[in-house]
Amino acid sequence: MKQILLILSVVIAFGTMAFTGKEAGAKKAKKSKSVHNKLTKKEKKDGWVLLFDGKTSGEWRNYGKTTFPDGWEITEDGTIHCPGSGRGEAGGKNRGDIIFGGKKFSNFHLKLEWKISEGGNSGIFYLGQENDKFDYIWKTAPEMQILDNERHPDANAGQDGNRQAGSLYDLVPANPQNAKPAGKWNTVEIKVYKGSVWHIQNGKTVVEYHLWTPEWEEMVAKSKFPGLNAEWADVATEGYIGLQDHGDDVWFRNIKIKEL
Repeated sequence: MKQILLILSVVIAFGTMAFTGKEAGAKKAKKSKSVHNKLTKKEKKDGWVLLFDGKTSGEWRNYGKTTFPDGWEITEDGTIHCPGSGRGEAGGKNRGDIIFGGKKFSNFHLKLEWKISEGGNSGIFYLGQENDKFDYIWKTAPEMQILDNERHPDANAGQDGNRQAGSLYDLVPANPQNAKPAGKWNTVEIKVYKGSVWHIQNGKTVVEYHLWTPEWEEMVAKSKFPGLNAEWADVATEGYIGLQDHGDDVWFRNIKIKEL
């Protein structure tokens, strides 16, 4: 009788352990479920809109064209990925910068996440224009820089670090410089309201400036842009959001916007 009770106790114990293990596994799987490229109920109520659903290119397309470039891809883990070409800005066939072509934005709060490869370079454009006069969006739009500060030579070019990650490229350095290393995800926000602009990187405001002011025009006059486009300082009051193909691997996700 004692032997029978002992056997039953062992069976029950193993059964309990197996059930507990399955339950723990189920909780772990549920916890690891992707929550990227989605809006919460509160975000929807507050007026946020996704610019990328994590599955399709949607209304993203090549700058100056009507289709999404073959050189970019939508990955299985829900990112917009620009694979490296090894040619820098020269790029290659079926590549180039992309824009969200569904709408121009004027006053807005943009949020997204980016991850750069080792030695990589890219950027986020806003208030960009598109017409036959300009062959690149950067000739019309301010740029929030994306960079591997540790390896890319541009980190030490310009003035006072104004070509490092988070900076208003070649104009205002990100301060504090809090970008995460290559291969790590960074959160950024760009706020534009009636000419006032803020860059927020990993939770910190790193750049603040004001368009169309004498101070703005003076900054541009001292940068590299006047030699490239005499009208660059006259940034438009509304325009496209763009992502740069600089020939390096870069990933984007959780792209959302709220109009102000």
